[in-house]
Amino acid sequence: MSSTLAPRAMTRRLRRGLAARAVAVLAALAAALGYRLLRIRDRGALGVPDGAVPYRTTVFDDTVPGVANLDPPLLAALRRAGAEAAREGVTLYVNSGWRSPEYQRQLRREAVAEYGSEAAASRWVSTPETSAHVAGRAVDIGPPAAAAWLSEHVAAHGLCRVYANEPWHFELRPEAIEHGPPPMYANPAEDPRTRR
Repeated sequence: MSSTLAPRAMTRRLRRGLAARAVAVLAALAAALGYRLLRIRDRGALGVPDGAVPYRTTVFDDTVPGVANLDPPLLAALRRAGAEAAREGVTLYVNSGWRSPEYQRQLRREAVAEYGSEAAASRWVSTPETSAHVAGRAVDIGPPAAAAWLSEHVAAHGLCRVYANEPWHFELRPEAIEHGPPPMYANPAEDPRTRR
């Protein structure tokens, strides 16, 4: 009888160990996929064609409309910066780029729900009519270390932070190559371009 218990105990121990490893792998996979799916799924029928950007999309990804539909001079500057960053071991990921008006409207509705009013939401999300993202003239870069790298290299690429409260948001300012970045607005609500 004891000879049958030992193999059973070993089998159980082995199964538990394998199950624990499988759960850890699945948890990591779910976290990665869940992040991607949450960013897209939570916006109803809106998805990648509307500007949702899948997790770990780089500035070089032409298959994602949020990148491919950026204004060509902005995209070219981003790719030059991305190539330089890669040589220094930094990857510039696009968290958000071009957005359809419908996608921007949804983001604005979510911001109003989160912050409690149109005025409070305007500090974070512009309307579709005034958004630089809808025009393809803005990009949100991540992770924070990549955005910080880009902030330090604006003189070479003309990619500037525009809002003090959004260290990830960049727009092309070619004059910054020669004259340095212009002063930042505190937030999008302070930007005269968003007050139509």
